[in-house]
Amino acid sequence: MAVTYLLIVIFMTVLGIVFLCGKGAMLIAGYNTSSPEERAQMDEKQLCRFMGKFCFAMAGGWLIAAVGVLLKQESLHVGGIALFCVIVIAGLIYANTGNRFKKQS
Repeated sequence: MAVTYLLIVIFMTVLGIVFLCGKGAMLIAGYNTSSPEERAQMDEKQLCRFMGKFCFAMAGGWLIAAVGVLLKQESLHVGGIALFCVIVIAGLIYANTGNRFKKQS
């Protein structure tokens, strides 16, 4: 189980690096399905930066859970998973409220 968690951490970290480099916008659900007109209104760089930080935060939650499994600390394991869930919910609320990623005209 710890190996699976660590693979998720590595995947999220690599994805975060890709996003922070300003690449990979087509991997973002919603952005990749929007029309070219809608994409033109979005600040792709700002969206990618947010998603990169979001991926790093999610990787942190999984890392804590993996450490909990490795150390056989159930509270750390559950705490890491709970932190991951809180980060996902908070990130989704933040990204979908307001016009944070619209280009400023």
